[in-house]
Amino acid sequence: MSERAAPAYCPYCGDEDLRPEEGGHRRWSCRSCRRVFEVAFVGLLAFGATEPVPTPVPVPTPGATAQQD
Repeated sequence: MSERAAPAYCPYCGDEDLRPEEGGHRRWSCRSCRRVFEVAFVGLLAFGATEPVPTPVPVPTPGATAQQD
């Protein structure tokens, strides 16, 4: 098994001082802006596609009500 790929820079501030964060194998912390973010593989584009296929949004069932405590 190969080691995880590390992000090259912070997606918020662009700094390169990133460290793995406790609590998950996808979490990284930026020492510059002090943000914690996750990096995840979403999927591959279909051959010839230019944009990913949108993920379907669940539609609420008619007549369903939210339970209150």
